[in-house]
Amino acid sequence: MTQDTPRELVLPSYRRDDVDAHPLLLSPGYRATVIRAPQQPLTYLPQRLTEVTGPLLGEGRLGALDHDLTRQHDGEPLGQRIVVHGRVLDGDGRAIPHTLVEVWQANAAGRYRHVVDNWPAPLDPNFTGVGRALTDAQGRYEFVTVQPGAYPWRNHDNAWRPAHIHFSLFGRAFTQRLVTQMYFPGDPLFFQDPIFNSVRDEDARQRMIARYDHAATRPEWALAYEFDIVLRGRDATPFEDEDDDE
Repeated sequence: MTQDTPRELVLPSYRRDDVDAHPLLLSPGYRATVIRAPQQPLTYLPQRLTEVTGPLLGEGRLGALDHDLTRQHDGEPLGQRIVVHGRVLDGDGRAIPHTLVEVWQANAAGRYRHVVDNWPAPLDPNFTGVGRALTDAQGRYEFVTVQPGAYPWRNHDNAWRPAHIHFSLFGRAFTQRLVTQMYFPGDPLFFQDPIFNSVRDEDARQRMIARYDHAATRPEWALAYEFDIVLRGRDATPFEDEDDDE
């Protein structure tokens, strides 16, 4: 190749996952999907240069306390403090460094600080329920927060969402976004939750449940849970669309 020969730009491509590892876009038990699910077959679009370049999501977009949801206000929030940590990995088990991880969740009473969430549970003036962090060189992330509560959501008779934390993962651009939910071990509400059960593969559902990590638990301070997120491949974490469950 000479100096004058133009170099071909090779764009990354996506590895196709097992379809049973992700929820169906139309899951009739989850009533909101009946309204918003596509009515026509999906068309997969190849990535172009605009999808893999700017705007960049990097260190300059993080605040000093973005990762610690318990220290973002003048007082401490109510509830059991927890540490949620893990790694973000690709389909071959390699760490994904410097990727933006965002979380949002209900407070300890099971209420979001959101205008449409008005069920009679108390708001916590010291808890917003939103955090963000960048993975380090080994793909590790960590959040300090409080254990979220369950909440009712009118999807079916006596419907309650299991306690969960929403995760949003970005690549290096806004179009590279994946969303999932982290649940807690032993939750008695799994049996009646159509969002959790919209993932048809039992092994894949288990990958949405965090592991209690006693070694990382901080004495007299906070329980710890480990939640690794695998983006592609046989062990991929189930992902959903970007809409919330309200």
